[in-house]
Amino acid sequence: MPAQRPRLVIFAKAPVAGSVKTRLAPALGAQGAAALARRMLDHTLRQALAADAGVVELCMSPPPGDPAWRTMAMELPEPVIRTAQAAGDLGQRMASAVHRITAGHGQPVLLMGTDCPALTAARISEAARQLQAHDAVLVPVADGGYVLIGLKSPCPALFADMPWSTSAVAARTLQRMAALDLRVWRGPLLHDIDEPADLVHLPPGFSAPGI
Repeated sequence: MPAQRPRLVIFAKAPVAGSVKTRLAPALGAQGAAALARRMLDHTLRQALAADAGVVELCMSPPPGDPAWRTMAMELPEPVIRTAQAAGDLGQRMASAVHRITAGHGQPVLLMGTDCPALTAARISEAARQLQAHDAVLVPVADGGYVLIGLKSPCPALFADMPWSTSAVAARTLQRMAALDLRVWRGPLLHDIDEPADLVHLPPGFSAPGI
């Protein structure tokens, strides 16, 4: 029997100036930072669709239909499923999405962010393939976090009381995976775009209006 394909869940915040990528504002301005956030969201969606690894879901904050998404929603690729993020802090929202897919739908899940242009279709496809042979996959980023996590079961311990937005996130997640006896595939180290110094890691030709 062929392995079940995962659902690719992209966690995203509406790219509204002043509320996203605020650490990039000193270099790009509020509007430029929001434009780059929007460009990275569009890139992540298109790479996930091109990976052809499973159904693509955009898990949104604020929820679908909120005015913050009005313009962007018109441009979302048609196959993308739109859902709302759950209540709570980042860990609670991620844990809820993983539980909903793995326990509710009975599917593996690849949960990913939108801040890493180096997360290409090929890398997403590889993570999906590796999840067939492992209990979990993790793609770390250079600041100590991760851009993608893949699971076949809820594993709420991976998300509780995590020091999010610190350099300890990936290491602690891997430690917790080991404590749960999970077979883990770790992807190559990539770069998030969070600070002005990170802009050197944008791919050639990758930009947003006004940058």
